[in-house]
Amino acid sequence: MSHETLDAAETLPAEAIDAIERAATSAHRHEELFSERAANIRQSAVRDVFDISMRPGLVSLAGGSPYLQSLPLDRLAATAAKIIAEDGLTALQYGTGQGTEELRTQICEVMAAEGILDAVPQNVVITAGSQSAQDVATKVFCNPGDVVLVEDPTYVGALNTFEAYQVQVESVAMDESGLIPDLLEAKIAALQVAGKNIKFLYTIPNFNNPSGITLAKERRQQVVDICRNANILILEDNPYGLLRFSGEPLSPLRAGNPGDVIYMGSFSKIFAPGLRIGWALVPEHLQRRYYLAAESVTLCPPALNQMLVSAYLRDYDWNGQIETYRGLYAERCKAMLAALQEHMPAGTTWTSPEGGFFVWVTLPEGLDTYPLLHKAIEAGVVFIPGAAFTPSDEPSNKLRLAFSAVPPEAITEGVRRLAPVLQEAIAAL
Repeated sequence: MSHETLDAAETLPAEAIDAIERAATSAHRHEELFSERAANIRQSAVRDVFDISMRPGLVSLAGGSPYLQSLPLDRLAATAAKIIAEDGLTALQYGTGQGTEELRTQICEVMAAEGILDAVPQNVVITAGSQSAQDVATKVFCNPGDVVLVEDPTYVGALNTFEAYQVQVESVAMDESGLIPDLLEAKIAALQVAGKNIKFLYTIPNFNNPSGITLAKERRQQVVDICRNANILILEDNPYGLLRFSGEPLSPLRAGNPGDVIYMGSFSKIFAPGLRIGWALVPEHLQRRYYLAAESVTLCPPALNQMLVSAYLRDYDWNGQIETYRGLYAERCKAMLAALQEHMPAGTTWTSPEGGFFVWVTLPEGLDTYPLLHKAIEAGVVFIPGAAFTPSDEPSNKLRLAFSAVPPEAITEGVRRLAPVLQEAIAAL
């Protein structure tokens, strides 16, 4: 049986490495040299783990990468060559800080497919992926000590950004239907009584990274109304929204609330992450300051990459490619859920996502999944410990499994290898 494997540490996606590093607890020996801002980001010696993992045959269920093998790479290569040959002086030159008008117009069409029908190009800011859009928003709105609300669990990259800006990150619990409005309202009230300054709620409503959970349709406007009443912005991160396995995408929070939501999108999951092209749709009254802050970070988004994305959206069947992705990921999610059902020991539970890349596994209380990572690597499989995805310093009994970049047979084998590691830990309780 052949499996896609991790042959070197460098091949694991940066997002996965960041997540595992957050889950570690040991401090770096140069800790005292960090600035106050940098010291807020947890450091670790987790690279040692990847020295161990540099051997053939390791099944990685860690990295949330898209399956690029399904792209028409030969045709894309010809397109890139044509852009440089015919428009190289533009493609390789500095560009505008906000991004090309053509791509911003096309992005409005992409958002229309997601349910946002009133977006205009002048309110779109092109960013270096949605990661950069998060950074700019935090830079613009947050002073040290301000509060940012997040789902529990939430995206590791966002936590790293927020902590770097020295904000206080407060989490709100989810259930199988996503963020719980009553708990959000209670958390806001308690923080306000304590005199805290809450700036925004960061949320991944569709197929949350890492849990795979989707915010229920009936809760979406409730969440917006709660935040609006408290004068709190919403930062909506939606890289996976078009990757629903079946049916139509749920309407984004931004769709009916143009003045209250900064909407972030990305081509990383629906096209290719290496191009580092994302965007923020910013309320009109906030656009100018947001755009200037973005320009101060990157000066201008890469013109060649923007022109390649524009050509892809203009000349290729990008909707058909999304359908291909949806079918691939649905098949792989099905394989993972079946493998979990067959191999996982008693006492474990997991989510059943309707789209996206991830399944969230919960072990019995009292277990810490971070130490289990080393044992899993010895068994030939990699996962991300749950501690990576929360602002808490407490151990976590959860872990994230990614199915997007791994063929079904390798997923099955990876889960089969992981199960005895978990079984042994549960038996030792």
